[in-house]
Amino acid sequence: MRTGEKQLRVMQSFGVPRATTNPYIRMLDSALASAPEIVHLRFDRRRALFGRYDVFHFHWPETLLGGSTRTRVAIRRIFFALLLARLRLSRRIAVVRTVHNIELPHDVTPWERKMLRGVIARADFLILLNDETPVDEHAQSTVIHHGDFRSWFESLGVSKERPTSDQIGFVGLIRRYKGVEGLISAFRGTAPEAQSMRLQIAGRPTSDDLAAEIRALAGDDPRIDLDLRYLSEAEFVSAVTQTEGIVLPYLFMHNSGTVLAVLSLDRHVLVPRTPVNENLAEEVGPGWIRMFDGELQSADLVSFLPSVRAERQSDVPDLSARTWEEVGTRHAAAYRTAVSARGRAAR
Repeated sequence: MRTGEKQLRVMQSFGVPRATTNPYIRMLDSALASAPEIVHLRFDRRRALFGRYDVFHFHWPETLLGGSTRTRVAIRRIFFALLLARLRLSRRIAVVRTVHNIELPHDVTPWERKMLRGVIARADFLILLNDETPVDEHAQSTVIHHGDFRSWFESLGVSKERPTSDQIGFVGLIRRYKGVEGLISAFRGTAPEAQSMRLQIAGRPTSDDLAAEIRALAGDDPRIDLDLRYLSEAEFVSAVTQTEGIVLPYLFMHNSGTVLAVLSLDRHVLVPRTPVNENLAEEVGPGWIRMFDGELQSADLVSFLPSVRAERQSDVPDLSARTWEEVGTRHAAAYRTAVSARGRAAR
């Protein structure tokens, strides 16, 4: 912060982090609280509508719309409309939006979609998590890469497992777009060529139907181990580190915190070929990220571990450009740019 500059009061769209809060948010919360250039304000409805702040920062704005009952949903919708009205009428408050996803969520009502589009229209400044996120050519933006998870896992105090030779795995919440069904089919196709390989699927499916389909696909193959439940942080670490590598066969992948989590635990990862993943593979060093083209094939799984063993040139991937101290500093700079942009727009 330059001499004479005031601290900016920045309100986030997330509240006090809980044990189940996304680790990205928990680490960002800590990084922003440590940034001397800003006053870090967690989300508070009364303050959001009536309080004083210079910047409002949206992450996943749709999370402000949900509720466990119809009454709560109605109250949150009213609040969201009032907040958006305040931000639209304010000539002083800058609005920043982190582009976590390049499309609006599909499971929202037309009214909610209208509100979310209102956030997009009101944003003065965008924070992108990678260099490949498409934005309007007139939008002001900067890239602040997702920080690594090393300090996060260290803070948990859990130990890594010894990897089991020839074991690969999938970890995390199991959704349709993540391609777990195709992973199981491709793995079953590796027999008898790769009889020593093992596949572990660890994570909770989003529906009973999906869980039943996964069990049916795995069938009686003794090389496949299913652990279809929610994983604690310690269980996540164990599931990743007892493998030699993790396969994330997503049908669509843009920003993936799971890739960085796996790399932070010093394990190899197999992912679809995208410009984002190609850039990340170059950043972290040879051998840590292997990519497949098109639909995942049995041959991709057979060649995965031998190829990364041959290519790897370091004991750990290079994540030095993704420290959370740097993330906090760059967010503070982004907020100041957004305030300047808002000031020019209000003249």
